[in-house]
Amino acid sequence: MKMATKKGARTDAGKPTHSSPHVGTGNHEVIRVHGARVNNLKDVSVEIPKRRLTVFTGVSGSGKSSLVFDTIAAESQRLINETYSAFVQGFMPTLARPDVDVMQGLTTAIIVDQQRMGSDVRSTVGTTTDANAMLRILFSRLGKPHVGSPNAFAFNVPSVHAVGAITVERGNKKTVKQTFSRTGGMCPRCEGRGSVTDIDLTQVYDDSKSLNEGALTIPGYSMDGWFGRIFTGCGFFDPDKPIRRFTKKELHDLLYKEPTKIKVDGINLTYEGVISRIQKSMLSKEVDALQPHVRAFVERAMTFTICPDCGGTRLSEAARSSKIKGINIADACAMQITDLADWLRGLNMPAVAPLLATLLQTLESFVEIGLGYLSLDRSSGTLSGGEAQRVKMIRHLGSSLTDITYVFDEPTTGLHPHDIQRMNGLLLRLRDKGNTVLVVEHKPETIAIADHVVDLGPGAGAAGGTICFEGTVEQLRGSGTVTGRHFDDRAALKTSLRKPSGTLKVRGANTHNLQDVDVDIPLGVLVVVTGVAGSGKSSLIHGSVSGREGVVSVDQTPIRGSRRSNPATYTDLLEPIRKAFAKANNVKPALFSANSEGACPACNGAGVIYTDLAMMAGVATPCEECEGKRFQPEVLKYTFGGKDISEVLAMSVSEAQAFFGSGKAHTPAAQAILERLADVGLGYLSLGQPLTTLSGGERQRLKLATHMAEKGGIYVLDEPTAGLHLADVAQLLGLLDRLVDAGKSVIVIEHHQAVMAHADWIIDLGPGAGHDGGRIVFEGTPAKLVTARSTLTGQHLAAYVGARSKK
Repeated sequence: MKMATKKGARTDAGKPTHSSPHVGTGNHEVIRVHGARVNNLKDVSVEIPKRRLTVFTGVSGSGKSSLVFDTIAAESQRLINETYSAFVQGFMPTLARPDVDVMQGLTTAIIVDQQRMGSDVRSTVGTTTDANAMLRILFSRLGKPHVGSPNAFAFNVPSVHAVGAITVERGNKKTVKQTFSRTGGMCPRCEGRGSVTDIDLTQVYDDSKSLNEGALTIPGYSMDGWFGRIFTGCGFFDPDKPIRRFTKKELHDLLYKEPTKIKVDGINLTYEGVISRIQKSMLSKEVDALQPHVRAFVERAMTFTICPDCGGTRLSEAARSSKIKGINIADACAMQITDLADWLRGLNMPAVAPLLATLLQTLESFVEIGLGYLSLDRSSGTLSGGEAQRVKMIRHLGSSLTDITYVFDEPTTGLHPHDIQRMNGLLLRLRDKGNTVLVVEHKPETIAIADHVVDLGPGAGAAGGTICFEGTVEQLRGSGTVTGRHFDDRAALKTSLRKPSGTLKVRGANTHNLQDVDVDIPLGVLVVVTGVAGSGKSSLIHGSVSGREGVVSVDQTPIRGSRRSNPATYTDLLEPIRKAFAKANNVKPALFSANSEGACPACNGAGVIYTDLAMMAGVATPCEECEGKRFQPEVLKYTFGGKDISEVLAMSVSEAQAFFGSGKAHTPAAQAILERLADVGLGYLSLGQPLTTLSGGERQRLKLATHMAEKGGIYVLDEPTAGLHLADVAQLLGLLDRLVDAGKSVIVIEHHQAVMAHADWIIDLGPGAGHDGGRIVFEGTPAKLVTARSTLTGQHLAAYVGARSKK
């Protein structure tokens, strides 16, 4: 078995050198991985101690996620799935075995990642953490007047009334009832969504015109085709009369008439009102699946308004009428969690004391994890990736399960240095309960609490995929690896600050928790907006700045892409490359696209053949026709600068820069895109590498490189250090400086102290989160913030630069 490259990290027996009360040293006390080759891993072998906190670090793209998520966690999940019956497995996703020789000592793995929660409008913070369920039981017991069981307070449960012969079985007895009813809490008007959708009729037709004059503005509803024949031959209205002169019945027939059989020119047809028809054909489908012109129409025509019956609470009138000390369940769910916890503490109800204690413990976990500013009725789809990950943690903090492997993906994302201390405590609590905690992380504050560190690298992509170091944090400091060398790096406060060229005024900002904020944001400089999580940073910038003309906003929404997408297609780099190949060979550009005419017919341009094995995991094998190159053999005969298209897509960004930068293959349009990719630190990335294999940090920087091409004078970046290694932060700071020096104004929402120290101007929001925040608590230079130490940010930044000065 391959050992770590640093001898100090292991004893001669291959066991950890430092003891801990949380782990033994027997043969079954480690997770063994031997010969892992997933993605860029190069026959990696590693032993991970159980019931310890192990942090995996390394530059972005070094193989951390490939080892932790795609190998260890994936194999654990696959083995668990195999314990179910074949019938049950038929309903579960099939998982392929990771490309690894041997894995031993695995335990059940629970992945707590940063994938955003489902966007179902009925999914809230309360429903995803069971806090809502406990609150419903509380109101069913104590609410006055009593309206029913816990279901009567659930906005996901409709009221049901049935008439007929219904058999109810209880034990050995069967009772036949003639009526049945269930009281649910769902608002019947909005069906528990809190909002109702309506159609803006002004976007459907122009009432000053007749149908024959083109009154209908719906895509595809032309009078020249079938719809014209139907409208003309139905006889329900005059197609030459302006719609504003239609009678009520004629307008109803045009818009809402139920399906009716008619005969036009001897052909049997079905007539249906326009609104009814487009609701089925357009509005019932996923917006993203529609054609662009149809999607534009739907977005124009659909309006979303708060439900007038429930006022957006999602609950029926009966559920809202039942109260405890003047508060109904809708009021309780709308409270900030810290306020809700205070209200519950004031309820002295011995009959429900155990329930109250459990509910309070759940709410206190929210506060402890830094999410006390949320409310239980907050839609889970509106949470950021970091918030979603912490909400998922709530479920596990009170779990009775032990000897579980918990896997975290950068849990400090979106956290202020003040909140990182809380997160560290929670990770240690999970470990102390007898669990194995695996954390992929870059922040030194979290690496510092690790019992064991695994450093991957030495580089990224093809230059990574090996274990550079295993051992303790102290051994990491002296290891000489990239992480070890940069572990104690601390940026200094800038000595020379740029002078602003103007200001961007924000007046009376009140988005979410902002309290009528007035602020002048300097232009022509690097501005960092900071504050604890939930203090109002994103509300201020995205709510009052991002939508303005000339503003380029790079937020945290994940980029989408299938296994057929790659950096060349995502950044539009493939377009000038295809044109250059086509011009040089006097053929069509479509030949040089693996998603178009040039695709290998055997694999349709995928490069691999996917074989579905029903209940077993599918198998992907390289295409024998194109040998994984994705193109037809005829296409590969065409060259440009001595390379065929598959060879170009196999190049790294750095290699492509040299190739397209000069000589016969000089292509300025491609060079400009490649320079942006190199600027954000993706020089090692292959042009044809599938997006699905990129890490979170790589995707974030790929998105940043794409937005840098947009024309605008103001750039807004939301946590650009997410997913960046300590060594990469300096490169990001250089990129921000180049943007400002090029005449751009850069506004960064950020928690990383190195970015704060590098700023020309800092705007600090707070002092707390939720309704305790939403105010400007400091405006000025980083030096003044450190000197004043009047805010949490100032105190942590002072400690950060102070640590540097002691080095």
